[in-house]
Amino acid sequence: MQIVTHQQMLDSIGHSLPPTDWFCVTQQQIDRFADCTHDHQFIHVDEEKARQTPFGTTIAHGFLTLSMLSYFAESFSLQVEGAVMGINYGFDKVRFLAPVTQGSRIRGIARIKEVDDTKSGQYKVTYDVTIEIENSAKPALKAEWIGLQLIKK
Repeated sequence: MQIVTHQQMLDSIGHSLPPTDWFCVTQQQIDRFADCTHDHQFIHVDEEKARQTPFGTTIAHGFLTLSMLSYFAESFSLQVEGAVMGINYGFDKVRFLAPVTQGSRIRGIARIKEVDDTKSGQYKVTYDVTIEIENSAKPALKAEWIGLQLIKK
């Protein structure tokens, strides 16, 4: 995470941020996510059955891929000087475009779409985010992600 001034944050609108490092999605991670969400559909957790599908192996839950944005944001996000915390505000749009098979490497790419600093003590920052799959022409997902940064008064 990079700390920036008010003006630098405003100047960043429309700019792409550097991509994150690659992250390998393991079967263990998929299994743990299945346990947390109680989503044990075979395509995620049964490697033998999953081999019989068009994917040829298990795939990560779409929501697991989406949740990785929090991890990737530590690398790509900008934080305004004086911010004491960031809060997930939500998404305007999320699209799951390609499955992430176990063992795949993914990374986050972000562009700052909008910064709203009109409410005293907070910045609302909208990112266009993409999670890419290594060696895949199609990304795993694209989303418009909104976060709030609360400023110490």
